[in-house]
Amino acid sequence: MPGNSFGQIFRITTCGESHHGAQGVIVDGCPALLDISVDDIQKELDRRKPGQSFITTDRRESDIIHILSGVFKGKTTGTPILLLAYNEDMRPEDYELLKNIYRPSHADYTYQMKYGIRDYQGSGRASARETLARVAAGAIAKKYLQQKLNIEIFSYVEQVADIRTDMDYHEISAEMIDKNIIRCPDANVANKMIALIEKVKKEGDSVGGIIKGVIRGVPIGLGEPVFDKLSADLGKAMLSINAVKGFEIGKGFASVLMRGSEHNDLLHIQNGKVNFTTNHSGGTLGGISTGQDIYFRVAFKPVATIAKMQSTITSEGTSTNLEIKGRHDPCVLPRAVPIVDAMSALVVMDHYLRYKTEKEKT
Repeated sequence: MPGNSFGQIFRITTCGESHHGAQGVIVDGCPALLDISVDDIQKELDRRKPGQSFITTDRRESDIIHILSGVFKGKTTGTPILLLAYNEDMRPEDYELLKNIYRPSHADYTYQMKYGIRDYQGSGRASARETLARVAAGAIAKKYLQQKLNIEIFSYVEQVADIRTDMDYHEISAEMIDKNIIRCPDANVANKMIALIEKVKKEGDSVGGIIKGVIRGVPIGLGEPVFDKLSADLGKAMLSINAVKGFEIGKGFASVLMRGSEHNDLLHIQNGKVNFTTNHSGGTLGGISTGQDIYFRVAFKPVATIAKMQSTITSEGTSTNLEIKGRHDPCVLPRAVPIVDAMSALVVMDHYLRYKTEKEKT
């Protein structure tokens, strides 16, 4: 089955390319009677859209969302929801140079080998413009989880290159994240990150970093025991985002430096309730939510499209040099924050509905 859909009960299917008519998503399995409006979705899309600051791409898109089905008088009807945003600032002619050239670290070569054809105009489906559809769908899931279950989802830029904030996520609120253009809640560190990205952009290069995701208020019991662990599905969701090269949950790779006696999250009774002394596991045990905060980190590589001269090959197999001109993000992280939020919401929403269905059967 082609990999354009995500989720089992709360299921989305995205469509659209970077320099064609529109980006779209069908959201199936959303419960009825959820209050939802264009504004609920638009505020999330505005955080992702291009051209929002001098450290993002110069492409200008309003990304106005249209709700074409599944909502009646401001409430979901339980039927499929169709969301559509039309592309506006399209410049397919900018990509004619790339018709017969494979860009380094892009999907050009692999798409050509897999399908025998590729959309070289802004990478087609391989473009991060596809994530507009995920953010639109994720806004619905996020609204449901907050309104019905009081689940809070947020993420922020923790690191750009070797510049990192040491702020504890417990000290961070969602309101702090959008106070600067890099979406790092640590103001002093944010200024250093912005200065680095500006420098890298002037050099025609790019830089990567890490986004930290947090999910608060998840009930105990979400996640399946083997292949559909909550942690595994979060990993799959994050690794499906363009430019993501790494995922860790809880202490992650740092846990290899710990002993079992240090890493184990001990249980105890407090005020008549089960509690944990620590949360090194990141809110899941055996792939099932513990009721603690879920926290994870997502590593993004430097954007592949840069303005420096690079060596590559043509589709005929000859060597050539390539210097790419155009409108591209020198660092994807500030625009990727709402994408991480959206994928978190989609995973938790789907697992909650699966959990609810299982409970109703027993």
